[in-house]
Amino acid sequence: MENEELEDGIIELVDDDNNIVKFKLFDVTEYKKEKYALLLPAEENDEVEEDEVLIFRFNEKEQRLETIDDEKLLQEIFDFYRSEEEEDAENGG
Repeated sequence: MENEELEDGIIELVDDDNNIVKFKLFDVTEYKKEKYALLLPAEENDEVEEDEVLIFRFNEKEQRLETIDDEKLLQEIFDFYRSEEEEDAENGG
């Protein structure tokens, strides 16, 4: 997916059908020495639920988001992110 970051943390992605879909950058996390962007839909979308988080690998060299097809990896990243957030909350962060 091609991406373009706009103001207010809104990122436009182009889907497989060349439709522009807008997302909000929710957070960025690092897992196993790679960075991942967690995105939430910025507008209603038939493809993505309102509270669904999408995770993309952040390719720093090319400054682009890359899709991840490995469901197991996606779950690992999401679980890691949640555990980090819980740990931060417990430590007052």
